[in-house]
Parts: sequence; structure tokens; C-alpha cells
Amino acid sequence: MIDHVELSVKGGAGGNGAVSFRREKFVPKGGPDGGDGGSGGSVIVVSDPSVSTLLEVGRRHQWRAEDGQHGQGSDRHGRRGQSLVMSVPCGTQVRRRGSEGKERLLADLSEAGESVVVARGGAGGRGNARFATSTNQAPRIAQRGGRGEETLLVLDLKLLSDVAIIGMPNAGKSTLLSLISAAHPRIAAYPFTTLEPVLGVVEMGYRTFVVAEIPGLIEGAHSGAGLGQEFLRHAERARIFIHLLDGSRPDPLRDLDIINGELRDFQSELAAKPQVVAVNKFDQPEVQSREGEIRQALAERGIAAHFISAATGTGVGPLLEQVAAELDRLTPERPGVTEAPVIAPRPLSQRFEVAVVNGICTVRGQRVEAFAEMMPLEQEEGRQEFWRRLARWGVVNAIKRAGAKPGAQVRIGHVQVEWPG
Repeated sequence: MIDHVELSVKGGAGGNGAVSFRREKFVPKGGPDGGDGGSGGSVIVVSDPSVSTLLEVGRRHQWRAEDGQHGQGSDRHGRRGQSLVMSVPCGTQVRRRGSEGKERLLADLSEAGESVVVARGGAGGRGNARFATSTNQAPRIAQRGGRGEETLLVLDLKLLSDVAIIGMPNAGKSTLLSLISAAHPRIAAYPFTTLEPVLGVVEMGYRTFVVAEIPGLIEGAHSGAGLGQEFLRHAERARIFIHLLDGSRPDPLRDLDIINGELRDFQSELAAKPQVVAVNKFDQPEVQSREGEIRQALAERGIAAHFISAATGTGVGPLLEQVAAELDRLTPERPGVTEAPVIAPRPLSQRFEVAVVNGICTVRGQRVEAFAEMMPLEQEEGRQEFWRRLARWGVVNAIKRAGAKPGAQVRIGHVQVEWPG
């Protein structure tokens, strides 16, 4: 099972605005009619119940939405780029990894159809018709399209189940799951037969619940031994554990302590989850002869264990009845709320700050940085419009107060221009 992938995602770039003028018969001096560029598509992650692993998503390490089309003359705006939809299994956690390696949870897609926008497309550039004023009726400038957001994405699949069967390798977990549900896990008489979690649905009269078999854990699983960390992550979503002990083992209580210790060391919340303990392989004579000894030892710890045989079905009915009663007692858990999937232009912050370091004036701010990247500063008319807009926003006065000298370099985001003074 592919349950952890790391991807690079990028929203589409916005289309460029057009520089165009109306040219018609009997209209010798038509005004500017350059259309705007279309905004780029966004990258969206959607939970899909028909998808079971992250295999398909993980085949590509880079995902990019479609770019917006450029504007054209006659006030024709460019088409918006199509958004890219990534389908993932229900139970996928979506995280964004920052430049310092820190991860931030964006969404926990626990139900079918939930979605989150992980990389927004860039804004479309404005055509020259947008820059016409009473004093400049024939502007020859247009904006470039904005860049799409780019980020590193980490997807973790954690199976959604009501019950998780945990225990040592070869304790009979697969046999029990195949007995109580329609699941068909691989079964064999040797350890580590199951190499990935398996889900099954248990029907008890009018109610049903989902059971996950967690592959056998061993000592040191919390630190990665035997793929322990990959297995333990799938136990996080379960509301209750069936802790299956192998009654034929020399010391079943030691096995109990080892598994509980691994749960505690991996995540303290796991060890606090309710457990129903069952001793398996009760069909074997040596286990039957030790029933009193094992039952007494567990009772001294306050554990009322079920003695079952997953092979024959002995004792499984009362076990499931207790599990169902425990589930009824617990309040259903609902993982975190996801971000609304509405794709709308995100308003840029109007805040900015100015500082002069080593003779270079640096201006930081979302709106001013985006504007600088989209304006054609290689043209004189573009630079004039740029500084006019910054004067209107109060940035020019802030640069003056910072002590910038005429001719000094001003750095705004990825753009560097000369300060006219």
C-alpha cells in the first residue's frame, strides 16, 4: 500500500494582457481595446471513495495546473486555465512543507467529496484598455500574468476504521478479520504474512462497523523496526483496539506489554484508546490447559479477556458484542474541518514595509510585490505607471522616509528597479 507521498504542485500562470487599439473603417483614432489575460488554474486535492491508495498520485512528482490564455484585441479576455484535480483516498491528510522543512496541516479529507485548494493560479494580467485615463488615452502597456503558487505537498493516508486489530506477528489477526467480515487477507502459518493494512466491514444485525487489520508489530516498531511506523500510522484513526494475543506463545502478557509500549512510544494518545483483549488459538489443547493461568494473570491487571479461536469461531460472538457495546459508548470522532473548496481570487494584503540595507532599499508586501512582477518595467511608460500607483499606495513616501537616495536600487520581491527620486 502506498500511503505516503511527497509532491511538487504549482498553480497555472496567468495570461498576459494585450496591447491593442481599435481599428475600424471610419474610426481613425480608435481607443485601446487590449483584453485581460485569463487567470491560471488551481491545484485541488479531492477525497474519492473509489481510490484506495496514493499510488496513482505518487506516479508523478510534479503537478501543474493549466496556464491562463493571453488577452487579445477587441477587448477579448483570455480563457481561464483549467484547474487540476488530484483524487486521493478518504482519510488522507494534506500538509504543506515550508522552506525550513516545517509542515503545516492544510486539510484532513476524511469524508467522500471533501477538497482543498493547495496551489492557486496566478492572476491574469490587465490589458492596455485598463490603463486608459483622461491624461493618457492611448496607453501602450499591459501587465504580464501573475505566477501561480508553488509548494511542496506531503500526503499521508491513514485508514478510517472504527476498530483496529493489533498484536504480534502470527497472532491470527488475518484469520479473525476473514472470519468476521468479507475481507480476504493473505493467511499463512508464518510471521509477517500481512504486509499492508486490510479493511473489512462487520455486520451485526442493524449496525455495521469497519475493522482494520494492522500488520504485526514487533519490539522497536515505534522507531521504524519492521516497518512499524508505517503500520502504526493506520492505527491512529481507530476508535477502539482488539488486542489479539497468541495463547500458544511462551508469555502472552509480555507480548501485551511490548505492543502497548510501542503504542505509547509512537503516540501517547494511541495507548489511551480503549482495548478489548482476546487470547487466540483456544482450539489448541496446550492453550486450553493454560486458560486458568493466563486468565488469572490478566485479571490481576484488571483485564477481562476473551478466549477465542479465529480458526473455528469459538468465543468470537461475545468478543464482537463487547466491541459493539464499546463503540456505542464512545462519541464518534470527526477529524478536522477542511478548507472550503471555493476557488476565488485571494485578496492580497495591502500592508508593506520598507528598509534600507547596504544601500539597497527593500520593499516587502504581497500587493506591491505582485504588482511589480506583473508590470512591464522595461518600458518607460510602464515605470511611470508603476511609480504613480506606488505613490497612491503610500509606498513612495515610505521610501523617501527610509532615506533612499535618487539612483539607489529598490528591490521589490524578485524585481529590482532604480529609484527616480
